[in-house]
Amino acid sequence: MTGHQGRKGDAGRGRGPRGAVLGSRPARPVRLPPRTRSGPREVTTAAAEWTVPWLRVAAAYAWRLILVGFAVYGLFTVLGRFQLVAVALFLACVLTAVLRPIADLLSRVLPRPLSVAVALIGSVLVVLGLFALVGNAVAGESTKLAGEFRGGIHRIEEWLQHPPFRLGRGRLADLQRQVMNYLNTHRGSLLSRAVSGLGRVIEVGTGIALALFSSVFFIHSGERLWDWARDQLLPARARDGWDRAGRAAWHTFAGYTRGIIIVAATNAVLVCAALLLLRVPLALPLALLEFFAAFVPLIGSPIALGVATVVALAGRGPVTAAAVLVLIVVIGQLEGHVLHPLVMSWAVRLHPLVVAVSVIAGGIVAGVIGAVVAVPLVSVVWAVLRALRATPPP
Repeated sequence: MTGHQGRKGDAGRGRGPRGAVLGSRPARPVRLPPRTRSGPREVTTAAAEWTVPWLRVAAAYAWRLILVGFAVYGLFTVLGRFQLVAVALFLACVLTAVLRPIADLLSRVLPRPLSVAVALIGSVLVVLGLFALVGNAVAGESTKLAGEFRGGIHRIEEWLQHPPFRLGRGRLADLQRQVMNYLNTHRGSLLSRAVSGLGRVIEVGTGIALALFSSVFFIHSGERLWDWARDQLLPARARDGWDRAGRAAWHTFAGYTRGIIIVAATNAVLVCAALLLLRVPLALPLALLEFFAAFVPLIGSPIALGVATVVALAGRGPVTAAAVLVLIVVIGQLEGHVLHPLVMSWAVRLHPLVVAVSVIAGGIVAGVIGAVVAVPLVSVVWAVLRALRATPPP
């Protein structure tokens, strides 16, 4: 009895109240994660998700592209409805890009409003003086040009009668008769188009007036207008990024505008000098046509010089026309390999394929205006995307 109690006491002294050994860590229950049963249906779903991952990625991109397409279509639809306003604002931005440095330079010695007025009125007077000079040149040579063109048309007829065309006099007479019959038959429609053209002239005048009015405020206080639009239209967290994007867009647009004007002026001077050297009629008007045609990249200058070739053929003969064709090739190489890389270094330089596609797409959408606006628009969009991509997330 006593020995049993002693052994029991010894055991009690070495263990705790629940039988745990004194000095050891208390036991903790360990819960194993529940065993899940993966049925055949779940395995099939997971395998289907990872069998064609490119299809899921393509679908994700597809609906986003569809949304972007709808947004772009809506933007062009709105611009089409307000085409006159959009073109006027675009022209105002062009004037601002060209005249803003002049106004900043004049503002060092003149008050800001007076410097803006001098820059804007002076540029208008220069343009009107250039058109008056061209008009006087055409009016002064009108009698001589009429005789030269009659002789040129006769030379063209004789040239078409020889190989490789071999068009007889009867065939040429038939062509002239068809042209006259077309003019007599469609005289009413031509007159109606002329009348509608007067309406277009009124629209053009209205657009020019709106462009000049808008450019006054853009040149005078463009930064304050941008700051107001940024603070009023954008949330606070997005202002820094979009402010950087907006300034990059304006830097690109202004650089492209100044660069294309320099390229167009250089082409016009070269064409005018070459045509005067070759004694081609209407050298000044053709040079002015070359200046405006250079605003349509890739295709504008060749078309203008093609017109100059026809005028040279009618006025001076095939030898002079061949010389003008050589001039087309030389100026095209000079513009593509020297002027554009040198002058456009401060603007976004796009690949020639992108430029060609942009010009064609712009011409399809909005005609000549679309062809002119397409390349600067693509350049600005690309600059905005680069600026937003470089913006760190908030």
